[in-house]
Amino acid sequence: MSIAEEADVETLSFGPLENSVGFLLRIAQLTVYERTFAELDRRDVPIGEYTILLAIGLNPGVRQGVLADRLRIKWSNMTKLIRSLEGRGLIERLVSPRDRRAISLRLTAAGETWVEEHKALVLRAVERSVASLDEDEQKTLQSLLRKVAGWPQL
Repeated sequence: MSIAEEADVETLSFGPLENSVGFLLRIAQLTVYERTFAELDRRDVPIGEYTILLAIGLNPGVRQGVLADRLRIKWSNMTKLIRSLEGRGLIERLVSPRDRRAISLRLTAAGETWVEEHKALVLRAVERSVASLDEDEQKTLQSLLRKVAGWPQL
């Protein structure tokens, strides 16, 4: 290709990275997030907040640090997110009298309602983000991603 011929999105080369699992995972992650955010942002439903609220609802009393570690969120960022959700009345933080550093979390009634009201919308948006894969391909990808992430197989 001469200098006069500019590469476009379809012809831009990344050489050996094009066969790198890590590189392709990152591009796929960005693509899925972009598609999901495009659908949810219009409805003011941040997927990160929904994920945290869903996890708290399914695991009442989960410690803030455990949740941060599992979702790979820096503790300082998680603290800000939790304070925001608490300020909006969606969760409550419970401080252990034995260890004041151990913060456990529980949804409020408003938080439970918010999660339930947005569940179908979020699941639909997430599923649409990988609609180019058929059901068997999605199951295979889920299994492989769980393995890479160190999560148990279902």
